Amino acid sequence: MYRNILVPVDLSDKHSWRKALPTAASLCETFEARLHLMTVVPDFGLPMVGQFFPEGYEAKLRQQAARQLKEFAAEQVPGAIESRRIVAEGKVYQEILKAADAIKADLIVMGSHRPELADYLLGPNAGKVMRHARCSVMVVRE
Repeated sequence: MYRNILVPVDLSDKHSWRKALPTAASLCETFEARLHLMTVVPDFGLPMVGQFFPEGYEAKLRQQAARQLKEFAAEQVPGAIESRRIVAEGKVYQEILKAADAIKADLIVMGSHRPELADYLLGPNAGKVMRHARCSVMVVRE
């Protein structure tokens, strides 16, 4: 049923993956699917903002995220599961949707917390992904 399962993780927030990753891993084992772990680093947006950071800072940030995601995968993903790692840069929900299309994801498994007022006003990433994804999305509540 599933061949490619995408799990976005925020490496600085355990709630983004604590329940979602084991759920996705179980599905990968059941369907012999490939697990795609993804993290997104923010872009600097306007060039005016970027000028306040040292030259090459974005590249270093991306390399650091790749290293952290590799360590995370080694610690958290069972060895029997085939996995890949994706580091993207930009707006979280947009990059998740792009990655899902690029890998031909059958399913996106995301963690979500109980919404607060700010989430209703701004819209959480999980909600945006659910509305716009071309594949199934499973939101695992914390």
